[in-house]
Amino acid sequence: MTPFSSPKAGIPYTQLGADAARMALKDAGIDYDKIQQAYVGWVYGDSTAGQAVLYDLGLTGIPIINVNNNCATGSSALFLARQAVESGVVECALALGFEQMSPGALGSVFNDRVTPLSRFESIVEEQFPEAKEVPMAIKLFAAAGYEYQEKYGTETEIFARVRSKASQHAIHNERAIFRKPVSVEEVMQSPSIFLNVTRLQCCPPTCGGAAVVVCTEAFARKNGLKQKAVILGQALTTDYPGTFYDHSMMKVVGYDMTKSAADKVYEQAGYGPGDVDLVELHDCFTTNEIITYEALGLCEEGGAAKFVLDGDNTYGGKVVTNPSGGLLSKGHPLGATGLAQISELVWQLNGEAGDRQVENARIALQHNIGIGGACVVTMLGKA
Repeated sequence: MTPFSSPKAGIPYTQLGADAARMALKDAGIDYDKIQQAYVGWVYGDSTAGQAVLYDLGLTGIPIINVNNNCATGSSALFLARQAVESGVVECALALGFEQMSPGALGSVFNDRVTPLSRFESIVEEQFPEAKEVPMAIKLFAAAGYEYQEKYGTETEIFARVRSKASQHAIHNERAIFRKPVSVEEVMQSPSIFLNVTRLQCCPPTCGGAAVVVCTEAFARKNGLKQKAVILGQALTTDYPGTFYDHSMMKVVGYDMTKSAADKVYEQAGYGPGDVDLVELHDCFTTNEIITYEALGLCEEGGAAKFVLDGDNTYGGKVVTNPSGGLLSKGHPLGATGLAQISELVWQLNGEAGDRQVENARIALQHNIGIGGACVVTMLGKA
C-alpha cells in the first residue's frame, strides 16, 4: 500500500499503481513474471488503465482484467483473483487497485446519459426533496444515518465518537492522510453538510494504490514464499429487492448486502462475529460504520450506541474496528480502498503493525461496499 495523499499532490495513477504492485511483489519475494493473471481496479479513469500501469513492470502477455465496481472495486479485484487461484485456473494472481482522484465530492463523469445511481438517488430525494442539491454519496449515507437515529433514538454524539476514534487510531499509521486527533466536540462543531452529518464525519477524496499477491500453498512452497495470511471465507453480494422497495435508506446504502455477505463468510469459515479480533470496515461516513457494526453482527440491532460507549470498537474492547484509521482518517482512493484494508489486516495478523498492533490478532474481517451496488466481505486467518 502506498501512502495515501491529497489530490493536490498530483501523483499520477501510473505511479501509484506501479509502486503498490512492486511493493506487493517485493513483500512476496517474487518477480512479476511469476504472476499468471492480474485483476486491476480503478473507478475514475480511461479504459485499459490497468495495462498502462502494469506494463511498467513487464510485458509478459498475461491476462490483465480491468475491474470497476464503485467503492468496492479493489475487493472485487481480489474476489476475482481468489476465484482464479481457488478454482485451479492459475497458481498465482495479482490484485491491484489505485485511484487518482479530484478534489471535492464524488460526481458523474458522463453527463449525457442516465447515471447508474439514479434509482438510488430518487429514493432519498422522495424522502428528502432538499437532497436534490446535495452530492450523491453524502445524501445517501446521511439519510441512512438519520433513519438509524429515528429508529433507535441514537444521539448524534455517537457518530462523532466514531470519527474521533478513527483519528486516534490513525495517529500511528504513517500511510494515513489525516493523523491529527480530533475530539468529539470538534467533529460535532465542524460545518454541517446534510441532515446530522458534519464535514468531519465524511471521508476525504484521496489518491493511492494497494496490491495483494494471491497464490496456492503449493506455489508458495515451490517458490519459497512466506505465507502471510489465509483467506478463510469471502463473498460478493449485490442489491436485494429491499433496496428499492422497502423505503429504507439503510438498505439503500447496503445493509442487506452486508448482512448477506457476512453470513455467507461466517458459514464458509466456520467462525462467527464473536471470533473476530479486528475489522477493517467501510467507514466512508460515520453513519455507515454504525450501521455496519450491526450488519456484520458485531453487536445486536440497535446496540451500536452501547457498543461505542463501552469501547468495544477499539483497543481493549471486543473487536478493534479500523485500526488503520479507516476511510475517515486513512483516506478513500476508491479503487485502492479494499486492498488497502486487506494490507492492514495482513500486517496485523503478522505482528507488523507497529504501535497500532492489535494484540494476539488471529481472525480478521474486511468489509468494502460500493453503491450501485456491490459488497465484499473477506475473512482472513493467521497463517
